Amino acid sequence: MLVLEKLAALQNPERAKLMARYFKTGKGQYAEGDTFWGLSNPQVRSVVKEFYKQVSIEEVTTLVEHSTHEVRACGLLMWVEQFKKGSTIQRARIVELYLSHLDYINNWDLVDLTAHFILGPWLLDKDRDILYELAQRNHLWSQRVAIITCLAFIRKGQFADALSLCEGFLTHRHDLIHKATGWMLREIGKRDELVLKEFLDEHVLAMPRTMLRYAIEKLPPAERKAYLLAK
Repeated sequence: MLVLEKLAALQNPERAKLMARYFKTGKGQYAEGDTFWGLSNPQVRSVVKEFYKQVSIEEVTTLVEHSTHEVRACGLLMWVEQFKKGSTIQRARIVELYLSHLDYINNWDLVDLTAHFILGPWLLDKDRDILYELAQRNHLWSQRVAIITCLAFIRKGQFADALSLCEGFLTHRHDLIHKATGWMLREIGKRDELVLKEFLDEHVLAMPRTMLRYAIEKLPPAERKAYLLAK
């Protein structure tokens, strides 16, 4: 596949080593065993822009299932672009493939680059039970997809699902969920500070500290201090 040749030609072994450490690929870490070619995000996006119209939705699965992180990123970003410009039938197929490939969307950047651009827009006018199903799975990346998808709703002034999922994740043990939920709460607060404060006032004692820090980042210093001292 020409896309793979293009990506492979951009390999940078030294950068790949740094990326492997940054994305926690060591034994026992959340991305154990993942491999990198050392491509930058702009390089990957350049290849996406060049090829996403030439590669079919179905063919993209070859990229998404690849063992190399940046190749998977390229495929997923192709689906994002194809979703933006696709018909309802094409979008439905992309969503179907996206949900069936969550085992390959296996790092926080892959989730954050795609969930609120594919699953989010798709669910804006549809039943959202799938998000709660994903949140209940014993699968970190499915859970992160569930909460990050809500960014699409938040940007439309719809906060209920994000708030519900954040509440459900209060006892989650993983830092990547604490960061994601805190991020969504911060985004809500940027649009309606009162809604954020109501959530904080009710749940501050139960919130993981990282979740709280992310959530209050845009509040005035005195208010941030008060919430942190309340822990």
